Amino acid sequence: MDQPIVCISPGPRGWGIPLEVSISDKRRKIVCIAGGGIHPVAKRIAELSGGEAVDGFTTIVPDAETACVVVNCGGTLRLGLFPKKGLKTVNINPVSPSGPFAAFIKPGIYVSAVGLAQIQVKKEESP
Repeated sequence: MDQPIVCISPGPRGWGIPLEVSISDKRRKIVCIAGGGIHPVAKRIAELSGGEAVDGFTTIVPDAETACVVVNCGGTLRLGLFPKKGLKTVNINPVSPSGPFAAFIKPGIYVSAVGLAQIQVKKEESP
C-alpha cells in the first residue's frame, strides 16, 4: 500500500507554496529542530505520512533518511541551511527568504507560518 502524501501549506503571513511530503523506504524521518522536543507540527506530519518524528537536537539523522525538517527559525540560519541541502523545510515562524541562504529558499522546498491547520493529506484526483 502506498504511503499518503502530506500537503503542507503556508499559514497566515507565511511564505511559499504547498509542500508535498511523502515517506519512502529510505526517507522516513520528520526531523524537528524547533527546541523543546518534538513540536506538534512535526508530530502531525509524521502521523499523517506514516513517518517517524525525531528530535534533531538529540538525534543525528542523515540527510538521506530525512523526508522533511521542521524548524522555528526567525533568523537566517536554519531556515536556509536545509533548503540549501535540498531538504524540504517547514518553518513554524512566518519568515520569508532572508539571510545568506536566501537564494536556496524556493517555492516547493520551503514553507513558513505552518500550524496544525496547514497540514493535510493530499486528496486523490479523480481520473
